[in-house]
Amino acid sequence: MLAILGFLTISVFLLLVITKRLSVLLSLIIVPVVFALIGSVSIVQLGDIALKGLIQVAPTGVLLIFAVLYFSLMIDAGLFDPVISGVIRIAKGDPLKIAIGTALLTMLVHMDGDGTATFMITISALLPIYKKLGMNRLLLPCIVALSAGVMHLVPWSGTMARAMNVMNTDARQLLVPVLPSMFAGIIWVLLVSYYLGRQERKRIGIIAIDYNHQHELSQEQKSTRRPKLLWFNVALTIVLIVSLVTALFPSPIIFIFAFSIALLINYPSQKEQKKRLMAHAANAFSVSLMIFSAGIFSGILTGSGMIDHMASSTVNLLPKQHSNWLPAIVGVTSMPLSLAFTPDAYYFGVLPVLKTAMTHFGHDAIEVGRAAILGQMTVGFPLSPLTASTFVLVGLSEVELADHQKFTFKWAFGTSIIMTLVSLLTGAIHL
Repeated sequence: MLAILGFLTISVFLLLVITKRLSVLLSLIIVPVVFALIGSVSIVQLGDIALKGLIQVAPTGVLLIFAVLYFSLMIDAGLFDPVISGVIRIAKGDPLKIAIGTALLTMLVHMDGDGTATFMITISALLPIYKKLGMNRLLLPCIVALSAGVMHLVPWSGTMARAMNVMNTDARQLLVPVLPSMFAGIIWVLLVSYYLGRQERKRIGIIAIDYNHQHELSQEQKSTRRPKLLWFNVALTIVLIVSLVTALFPSPIIFIFAFSIALLINYPSQKEQKKRLMAHAANAFSVSLMIFSAGIFSGILTGSGMIDHMASSTVNLLPKQHSNWLPAIVGVTSMPLSLAFTPDAYYFGVLPVLKTAMTHFGHDAIEVGRAAILGQMTVGFPLSPLTASTFVLVGLSEVELADHQKFTFKWAFGTSIIMTLVSLLTGAIHL
């Protein structure tokens, strides 16, 4: 009975989210509550297990709030401006250099893990150059999508936060073992950028252009820039990243400390601080709110016993002798499934079942989590019609979504396949 209720909970949740009959936020809360009550879970027990779910995701929610605020602050202060100007200066109208520069710039900017912000910065800065050179318009969103996709594995991205939440682990356990795969993905993206840029160089040649990134900034953007503090911000960001990788402190605490220092040094007056906070509070709040709602969803499914019974029934359907293939299958299918599942639907609806099934099979459950992040709404998110940032990407690039998907899909799928193979070779996942 609980297994059936669990599958119904996930099915109804997916249906409501995909058809947009109910928001993801409300679906995460209302659907599991209704089915838990149908399954004879008492009101008192329902409150307890929901609270446990909230407590479990609290560190992740705090992490996301301060990560979004920190990197938004760095964008405001102009941390990435010299890189943008440098790419333009070095490229000198060469489509090959511009293509590679686009990839490198996107990877750097996407350190904040925010797809929308990355697309706004990179497309706005580079589209005029692509237009002046007459480069293939689909090339820019393709390279930006591939680069942002592979960098979306940073621990503070929304996708990784969901994965760490569901797997009940941290970046050291989930991400560090797949870092070789991530580096392989980066190399693959650079090779693809080289190939595409070379094709454009053959088609249109090298054309001299005169373009100044600073002239493209609005007055509001110029007023927030802090060029004199550039090296301080670079050093602070490096210290932050090293601290995260080495787990010097818990991740939320690292971002709280780093954000506090960055805000105080870059914007010392309280009026400026309030203005910067208000500018980015909505993004930070909306992301964290989703994580807390997901905590209720996972807490109820776990605490009510639905997940365990769903996994047991799944185990009975899958031959144990083939169960070791599950992580590899998840890795291969992770990117294409980004076109069918929202990140919430996959990570809060599908991954918990795979995780528990792995445990029942006697395998290390963390492997399906590692396999999932190799494509599911990481490499796949800039092509998915289920994420708002994809429409920001194609809208700013002035291309159609279908054309973008057709042009980019094979390269994105290739990224995911390469990363899965490297994960198998390095032992991050096993057959």
